[in-house]
Amino acid sequence: MQINANLPFDLIEPAGEFMQADAIAQVGRTLEAAGFSGANVTDHPAPTGRWLDAGGHYAQDPFVILSMLAAVTTTLRLQTGILVLPYRNPFITARAASTLDVFSGGRLTLGIGAGYLKGEYFALGASFEQRNDIMDEYIRAMKAAWTGEDFDFEGSTYNARGIRIRPVPAQRPHPPLLIGGNSRRAIRRAVDLGDGWYPFFAPKGVQATARTAQMAGEEDLLEGMQYMREYADATGQEAPAVFCSSIMVAGEERHAQAIIDRIGRYRELGVMGAAAAIEGRTRAEWCDNAERFGVDVLSKL
Repeated sequence: MQINANLPFDLIEPAGEFMQADAIAQVGRTLEAAGFSGANVTDHPAPTGRWLDAGGHYAQDPFVILSMLAAVTTTLRLQTGILVLPYRNPFITARAASTLDVFSGGRLTLGIGAGYLKGEYFALGASFEQRNDIMDEYIRAMKAAWTGEDFDFEGSTYNARGIRIRPVPAQRPHPPLLIGGNSRRAIRRAVDLGDGWYPFFAPKGVQATARTAQMAGEEDLLEGMQYMREYADATGQEAPAVFCSSIMVAGEERHAQAIIDRIGRYRELGVMGAAAAIEGRTRAEWCDNAERFGVDVLSKL
């Protein structure tokens, strides 16, 4: 089972801890040495102060951070977890993904989702109401771009005619697409257009900033997986792999054995990967905890 780590570059204070290039090098090398499969970044280019003050977080540009991480590592997978696809023209995203995949030696994984922050959508001039339709359209547009051949694609607000984007991604036909979201539509999208389903836990009874279908734990995860299999069977397709965005549900025990047991249970259910949240307010503390996670958990899987 693949275990990634969520990167700490949303921690902008104190500035000297994670907001430096040498922090990316230290964190990346620590994760690789500890045995993590990959590293995840989030995507919030224009968050509102209200959301941040209610428990949201800052996020650096995902392609910049992953490119810098690629330069100081050799095996670590580089994952967006998630990239809000409707925020950007699909060909800008396709070009960025292709570039990173080529120069990293084929290490990019694109976790993508429709997002949920109205204020951020308004700031970026993207349609919040049409985000799901736009999401499906943009995935198809990117796949056309990644062929490396001349293509035409008429979208909702753009018209590509005779476009050619090269080099193509190192991974063919494109980097893995993990479709984020807990809703039935997100699950259908994962079957129709993705390479994996990427749910995340939004516990019931907990005040959350995410406006998404709730997923409190194993029962909800199993229900989603069952729906995915039923939809795949009904449409004559294969059900994609499942990669959870986190190992633990909020409030659960975080001792090493509890995490090992949870990973084992996920594996039994058919989950192929998940991400771990490493704690630490300073770089030294964060890296120490990542190393300890490697010794106490990853080495025992």
